[in-house]
Amino acid sequence: MQTEIILSGISNEQLQDSIRNTVRSEFEKLLSGLTTTPEPAPELITRKETAEILGVSLPTLSEWTKNGTIPAQRIGTRVRYNRANVYASLKNVETLKYRRA
Repeated sequence: MQTEIILSGISNEQLQDSIRNTVRSEFEKLLSGLTTTPEPAPELITRKETAEILGVSLPTLSEWTKNGTIPAQRIGTRVRYNRANVYASLKNVETLKYRRA
C-alpha cells in the first residue's frame, strides 16, 4: 500500500529551500563534531631515559616508582614513564637563608 502526501500552501521553491537548509544544518552539526582535534598521545619514555633526566640510578627510580613518587605505566612487561609527568615530578626546593645577627 502506497501513501500519497499532498502539501498545500507552499511552493516548490520554498519546499526545496526548506529541505536544503535542513540538510545543510544537519551536515554542519556532524562536521563540527568531526573537526575537534583529538588529544595527543602522551610521550612515553624508557626507564633509562627517565633515570637520566632525573639524575638517579635505575634502582632509585624503581623505588620511587614503587612508593608512588613518579607514576609509571606498564605496557606488557615494559615500564614506561610519561615525559610530562617526569618533569612535573621535579619540584623546586625552597632553601632557608640564615641571617647573621
